Amino acid sequence: MGDVKKVVLAYSGGLDTSVILKWLRDTYACEVVTFTADIGQGEEVEPARKKAEMLGIKQIFIEDLREEFVRDYVFPMFRANALYEGTYLLGTSIARPLIAKRQIEIAAEVGADAVSHGATGKGNDQVRFELGYYALNPSIKIIAPWREWDLNSRSKLIEYAKTHQIPVPKDKEGEAPYSMDANLLHISYEGKALEDPWTEPSENMFLRTVSPESAPDRATYVEIQFAKGDPIAVDGKPLSPAALLETLNQLGGANGIGRADIVENRFVGMKSRGVYETPGGTILFHARRAVESLTLDRGAMHQKDELMPRYAEMIYNGFWFSPEREILQAAIDKASEAVNGTARLKLYKGNVMVVGRKSPNSMYSEDVATFEEDKVYDQRDAEGFIKLNALRLRLAKRGK
Repeated sequence: MGDVKKVVLAYSGGLDTSVILKWLRDTYACEVVTFTADIGQGEEVEPARKKAEMLGIKQIFIEDLREEFVRDYVFPMFRANALYEGTYLLGTSIARPLIAKRQIEIAAEVGADAVSHGATGKGNDQVRFELGYYALNPSIKIIAPWREWDLNSRSKLIEYAKTHQIPVPKDKEGEAPYSMDANLLHISYEGKALEDPWTEPSENMFLRTVSPESAPDRATYVEIQFAKGDPIAVDGKPLSPAALLETLNQLGGANGIGRADIVENRFVGMKSRGVYETPGGTILFHARRAVESLTLDRGAMHQKDELMPRYAEMIYNGFWFSPEREILQAAIDKASEAVNGTARLKLYKGNVMVVGRKSPNSMYSEDVATFEEDKVYDQRDAEGFIKLNALRLRLAKRGK
């Protein structure tokens, strides 16, 4: 099929990409190079090397990208306070541009003329990967097996794997697992019983958080320090981006924080039910907003909030490398220059409560805001302010 000579496959070592590896070699008779990114999925990546070697792969790339992932992708996205459809912290979406970028770089290094991924033809990830590929190498060939082969169901995929002696993973019940995606920011779950949006997720499905009911009966307090919009320390201890997010994941997971069960609108047009665990990201979202509330002017804050849904949609739809995202990012980063300070949060049984915030460049003035007597604000000035703002409303009423 075609004239592909060498392809770089985004390889997790799991069922889907192991089947794809075998299928690529059989179908295209091409050399396959595997690339496995460690972006904090919470499991060893070295088994992917052994499995690739077992399948006869000669060029195997396994790279630790955790710091780059958090520093250059997660943190810039969080500066925008991005939420897709008001709920989703975009954990899967933000990982795809980095993987796509590194795949294209490896393709150039090894002289590959094609890249391949394991995303299905129904999902968003195929769009995210391929928009990234084309943005970075417009002439690259892309192989998307789920759009080409006849293994169009999970059961057929498992049957193919067994036929070719490819190990099939099992969940805690000895069955094929949920469709999962994990990185340092989140874990997502789809498929199986979750395809019915009325069915409550099984508690034993969750890997990163305890249930709120099982969380400690005593609250945990944490302080997060920010500099120019990014978190730099937890409880006074400076941490690298990846280490900081991992610390918050542990705190959030132990307190049952960060679970979300949503039905979202995929870019390809269908609705999809997904369950997410984003413990550290949930804490970080609330902490950052707390410091921002002190340090941003009202107009700047409201402008950012207006831009956020558009920005979140860009990330969700795969347009990380687009010029419009870069334009918005520049505005967001400019606003973030003022976001310096510390937020204190109380974590308790699935809840994140902001209980304190401070900043060296706070715009909050206790002298102005106090309910006690002050000498800096003349309350009588409010009468003229109100009348001026009411003028158009009064004129509109008289005209009826």
